[in-house]
Amino acid sequence: MRSLWIAAAIVATLVNGAATAQEWPTRIVKLIVPYPAGGNVDSAARIVADRLQEKLGQPFVIENKSGAGGMIAGEALAKAPNDGYTLMVGANGPVLFAPEINKRDAYNWKRDFLPISSISMTPLVLEVHPSVKATSFAELLELAKRDPGKLTMASPGPGTTNHLLSELMQSKLEIRWVTAHYRGNAPATNDLLGGQVQFAFDQLSVSLQYIKSGMLRALAVTSPHRLKTLPDVPTFAELGYPDFDGQTFTGLFAPAGTPAPIADKLNKVLVEILKEPGVIDKFEKLGAEALPMTPGEFRAYLDREDAKWIPVVRKANVKAD
Repeated sequence: MRSLWIAAAIVATLVNGAATAQEWPTRIVKLIVPYPAGGNVDSAARIVADRLQEKLGQPFVIENKSGAGGMIAGEALAKAPNDGYTLMVGANGPVLFAPEINKRDAYNWKRDFLPISSISMTPLVLEVHPSVKATSFAELLELAKRDPGKLTMASPGPGTTNHLLSELMQSKLEIRWVTAHYRGNAPATNDLLGGQVQFAFDQLSVSLQYIKSGMLRALAVTSPHRLKTLPDVPTFAELGYPDFDGQTFTGLFAPAGTPAPIADKLNKVLVEILKEPGVIDKFEKLGAEALPMTPGEFRAYLDREDAKWIPVVRKANVKAD
């Protein structure tokens, strides 16, 4: 009799889960973004929010929760009900790096987040001011080796992918330069354009106009393949440095424990959206590539990124401002 009761309970749970997914969403869904409006992560969130709203028939509302390197947003997601009505569009910093850099165990993505799918990948471009006597990565390395600590790299902030890529490079190649931290890409780029610093790893959406105009010189890109917008610029992998493949991801996350039928439905719809030509075009204009994954693929990707970059954070003793 007990076995029949357990079997009935299991069937009821499965039926209720399927019904939940079929009905969800029945009201507004909140998309938390860890940065202010206007940046790449916010733009990515708004692109998918518009299409999710159209395909699922309920409003997907952006809530910008910036601060503490993204931890305010991460904590909000970790504490949210796991009913599918609070989600987060996260990136490398808030998801992987912020708890380590801030030395706070407020959340851990492996424990507190349910990865739904990646959304986009944004490669970085290594660029130098025209006054720098280097037209290739090899020549820049020669300058760095000849005068250790003379070159200065503009960073948009401690713990960004841009910064960690610089730290990884110095460690692997046993070279040294000065890192100048700024509060965001805009002031870092301004000083690079003015020649106050010599080079940077920057997002293409910020720097492409300056590269095309000759105000900056591109030496390499971190993408796995050459970029359509910079076809003559080699990848680091082509140059023999496959480890220097740092990209900024955006991805969709739900609180841990969100019912699998809701997560599966979200993934299915998001994958469809990210394959639409119009959506692909919007991401290309941001200097990014729309790149959906299954939940399993996305979790495996995050595991690899975690294993690669957290040791860099610790070795460089990266701390929050």
